[in-house]
Amino acid sequence: MLGILGGDERCPIARSLDVLGEKWTLMIVRDALAGATRFSQFQQSLGIPREVLTARLGSLVEGGVLERHAYKPDGGRVRDEYVLTEAGRDLSLVLLALGGWADRHRPSERSSDLRFVDAGTGDTVESAAVVPATGRIVLRDQLAAALG
Repeated sequence: MLGILGGDERCPIARSLDVLGEKWTLMIVRDALAGATRFSQFQQSLGIPREVLTARLGSLVEGGVLERHAYKPDGGRVRDEYVLTEAGRDLSLVLLALGGWADRHRPSERSSDLRFVDAGTGDTVESAAVVPATGRIVLRDQLAAALG
């Protein structure tokens, strides 16, 4: 892998994009976070071509975001379902941040059905906090990248 951005494996963004940087990939993760596990569910939700969906699911399995599990529906043949790994569930924060960015900088007149919620209470979550080792919360406006 490591074909994206010159393959600079020192950069965590480049390593992330190596797994997540293809078109449709984050939408598949979004649907998995919302409970989709079966090929037909992803295809129906996204309208993605079958061959593209097959390739993206394979990449997400290879990248450790999804695990493939076999199941057999009553009277049917064995099929695969795709279940998020811990690494895949960790992407909920990434998608929350991307959605918040779009709401602030690319607003739409049409409302979205997408909401992130506290799994325990069902309360809508609009942002996540960054907490360094000191335990102090760092707000978005205080966060910067440092190279070198």
